[in-house]
Amino acid sequence: MSIGESNAGFLLFAQFASVAQAMGHAHRLLLLQLLAQGERPVESLATASGLGLTNVSQHLQRLNRAGLVTSRRRGRQVLYRLSDALVLTLVETLCKVAERRLGQVRAILQDHFRNLDDLKPVSRRELIQRLKRQDVVVIDVRPLEEFLAGHLPGAMNLPPGQLEQRLSEIPRDREIVAYCRGPYCVMSYEAVHVLRRRGFKALRLEDGYPEWQAAGLPVESSSPNGDGTRRLPVGRYRPEVVAKATSFTSRAP
Repeated sequence: MSIGESNAGFLLFAQFASVAQAMGHAHRLLLLQLLAQGERPVESLATASGLGLTNVSQHLQRLNRAGLVTSRRRGRQVLYRLSDALVLTLVETLCKVAERRLGQVRAILQDHFRNLDDLKPVSRRELIQRLKRQDVVVIDVRPLEEFLAGHLPGAMNLPPGQLEQRLSEIPRDREIVAYCRGPYCVMSYEAVHVLRRRGFKALRLEDGYPEWQAAGLPVESSSPNGDGTRRLPVGRYRPEVVAKATSFTSRAP
């Protein structure tokens, strides 16, 4: 190998390392999870993350320099979004490696997640089939802003702070499947824990809205005039959509 080739390889890996370094902060990983729910302004990210506006802006600039997010202006607001669907895959892979290799991660999951719900979650393939049979109710437990940006077809929005006050809206003759921001989002664990205590048969979706969307499955968002969400009757899935979901989940690890 020539000196030039060796230097080129080092320079290339230095650039790869700059992406890893940009992800190397808990707050930046949190912001990437929030942006996986959809495009949003800096102010919204600050509210959702509980971080200060200046702090959020600095983290976003670091992520932007690493090519992980992009931004655009809307009036006086600056809106951010993930730069590529592969960013979600990158974050997922990082989390899975940490869960597999770090005992501390497994301990946190056991103490704060699986103690609330240790039942096997519902896969995307199974949920698609259940929706076709119309024997399930899907609950999105994310904040309203994220729900309006995009959600599973026909889902009800019941954030944690409203869940117990709105139990009367949930049919008791069907199983409940709850989902939130992703597989490491505690809100869906808390939701199924509350629902089971109240006598509902409830399970979690295996992951969250971003993974569902990334799989190319159908989603809904707020209506163009902002007066609510488009709701499709449960079960109206084309056979080719079900086949796609089955193919994708059969390849998933």
